[in-house]
Amino acid sequence: MEKRLFSFLLAALLAALCSAAAVSAESPSEKAQLFRIAVENKRGGAVVVSRFPGTWETVGRVLYPCQKVNEDAYTASKWAQAGAVAATAVNAIHIKTGVNPVNGKGVVFSLVPFDMTNPPEYYNSFLSPDSSIYTDIPAGERIFGGEWAPFVGNPVSYTEGSSEPERLPANYVPKLGHTIVISVERPQSYPRAIIFENKFGGRIYIDYTGSDQRVIGEVLKPVQGIGRFQGTQFSDSGRIRANHTGVIDVSTSPLGKVGGFQIIPSGHGMSSEMINARVLTQWMVIGPTSVFGRSLEGQPPFFSAYLRPRYKPMDLSSKQWYKDLQRRFLVDVKMNGSDWQPMPRLYLDGDLRKQLPDWASTALKNVTHVRILFPVEE
Repeated sequence: MEKRLFSFLLAALLAALCSAAAVSAESPSEKAQLFRIAVENKRGGAVVVSRFPGTWETVGRVLYPCQKVNEDAYTASKWAQAGAVAATAVNAIHIKTGVNPVNGKGVVFSLVPFDMTNPPEYYNSFLSPDSSIYTDIPAGERIFGGEWAPFVGNPVSYTEGSSEPERLPANYVPKLGHTIVISVERPQSYPRAIIFENKFGGRIYIDYTGSDQRVIGEVLKPVQGIGRFQGTQFSDSGRIRANHTGVIDVSTSPLGKVGGFQIIPSGHGMSSEMINARVLTQWMVIGPTSVFGRSLEGQPPFFSAYLRPRYKPMDLSSKQWYKDLQRRFLVDVKMNGSDWQPMPRLYLDGDLRKQLPDWASTALKNVTHVRILFPVEE
């Protein structure tokens, strides 16, 4: 185990230091625009979405506007693009406007759901109360992990009055009356699945056709356990809870319970913020297929452009239940050579002050493969 850990650390360090490789084949050149989100930054302002030009649907209201940014955001924000969505999750959307010149972290403001007006007493997910626009939308729904969720890297603009949208300028700070506009787009060419071999040196495949798999990365450290990742209580088992430039957060818990694991890139795994990821079992650490390849932070298809916490509960009474089912992201597994099966439903006491029970560290030890299934229809 120590030799394997040393090998991972060496590979992660080399991968983080190297940046000479060409852009990945998954860096999308052509985008398909799905819809737009517009948030009016004032008390009672509308949160609206538009799938077609000139047609808007109200999906929520602003409870509290904001007029500040956070100049010391989470570590992975450094790899996000300015003027774009830096993180998309069931419990927040973070938008990057600039870079802190001292520590290189992102300068951000956030859109948050109603649940964050009264967050848990102990909370380990990034939340900046003074630089957040609070909405009345429940966590896990609509723009927060529902059918209107954005992708990491989606461009963000603003309008003032009846003016045309302008891309956020460098070091933008929200103002009362501004309307924040997110253009939600994804790559025109879209995969069916990404598959991770959950072992040291395991291969990571992308599959666009359902039968043609191509290697796009390597598992440097497999996941074997689950942890208390806040926000998983707002997403069901086998769903993507969050995606940003340094994480894919997967829920193993049913709605209302806490439990999950994270997939992170090797460079982020070497940051001081992620020291536990190097020794504990609740994180899968991934890297390029060669230590001389480009590190994966902020790179598609894992950490920008492709993934979002898109899940709308299937309503069997709805006339569109079949389409709703096809529009989900799902995460399933193979265990001990089995066929693909749903993610095990595993959860923990949500109190962050308590130590993890012993079983949590080996809860996923029998998982040999993890698969992210993409929607087949948007």
